[in-house]
Amino acid sequence: MNEASRVYSLPAPPEALALRMGAPRAVRAALLAARQRTLSLADDVRAGLGAEYPAIPYAPELNPPLWELGHVAWFQEWWIARNRELGLGVACDPAHDRPPSLLPQADAWYDSSRVAHPTRWQLPLPGEQETRDYLARTLAQTLELLDALPADAGDDALYFFRLAAVHEEMHAEAAIYMAENLGIAVRAPAPGDVPAAAAELEVPAQRFRLGSGGAGFAFDNELQSHEVTLQAFRIDARPVTWARFLPFVEAGGYERRECWSDAGWEWLGGQPARHPARLRRAGSDWEQRRGGRWLPIAPPQAAVHLTAHEADAWCRWAGRRLPTEAEWECAAVTLPGFRWGEVWEWTASSFEPYPGFAPHPYRDYSAPWFGSRRVLRGASHATAPALAHARYRNFFEPHRSDVFAGFRSSRAGGGA
Repeated sequence: MNEASRVYSLPAPPEALALRMGAPRAVRAALLAARQRTLSLADDVRAGLGAEYPAIPYAPELNPPLWELGHVAWFQEWWIARNRELGLGVACDPAHDRPPSLLPQADAWYDSSRVAHPTRWQLPLPGEQETRDYLARTLAQTLELLDALPADAGDDALYFFRLAAVHEEMHAEAAIYMAENLGIAVRAPAPGDVPAAAAELEVPAQRFRLGSGGAGFAFDNELQSHEVTLQAFRIDARPVTWARFLPFVEAGGYERRECWSDAGWEWLGGQPARHPARLRRAGSDWEQRRGGRWLPIAPPQAAVHLTAHEADAWCRWAGRRLPTEAEWECAAVTLPGFRWGEVWEWTASSFEPYPGFAPHPYRDYSAPWFGSRRVLRGASHATAPALAHARYRNFFEPHRSDVFAGFRSSRAGGGA
């Protein structure tokens, strides 16, 4: 796949629309594509770790590789084959009694809602082959149930199949940035240069309907679409590149207290720095430390592996600001020249429920994180097209730099 096809100028690529809105056949294709990617990445991680597989050191941003694989299988089995209320969709009672798993002890090992993150390194997990068998057996159950549905099955009947597909694709992207963290090369699209675009786009003042609504699949935090009032603003046509970000570093931006929020200055340790430890000069160029290696920075590419604090600081230095998520979504769905998909993009918005929020059966997806995360929008080079959607709300703690995150900037509308 060439890199240009990873950059979008429409609300969603065809793969995402097919999964969210399509018939059982399209959902089946999405499930198979997700599984192929999962197994390919698992092969790469195994090869990269070699004799150390599956042991990896504990880190808050990581999961043990075998736990990741087992969790993907367990999640699919829990919400599909073991779900006695499968056909109810979002009306399913998540606490209803379920039949046992194909794999004894699976609930005690892989339920991320109940298995604390640090304990996953001490679990007596099954070996690689047994884990892969569990993946295969649960997928076979899923496809059998999906194939039994009529061709015109509705959204309730398809809800958990769609959820399983997007869940697996999210874990696939996580596997890519975790592999990078460990210095493991995996088969994944690499970030590429993007053809020149307009510097910024103008968005007129308007009433805009924020969020998803109507037919098809959506995450619970996207729903309850509602109108918001937006003042006129201007927004970058694409994310901020290294060519734009590095002058901030060279101008001593990490040493200038006035550029940083209180939280950002605290993240810096309350001390000025010439630049973060993951950036360094290499002659007249710059390098970024990724996966235990120093890699050259390509100025035309979107700046990546930045925290929300760094994005905020650059905007203050440049006399701009981060867009709100409403501004970002409005530009993405109304302006054909708005290009997204290079990096996840930090916004100015805290991750909060929309008015009238109602949780879906997977209760731990959204509600536990409201108020403690920052919203990111868009997609990265590692995001599956089936997951990419302009109304999708990603969210991470603002200090995270391991994910494929950058930003774009905005300013008030009007004037030159």
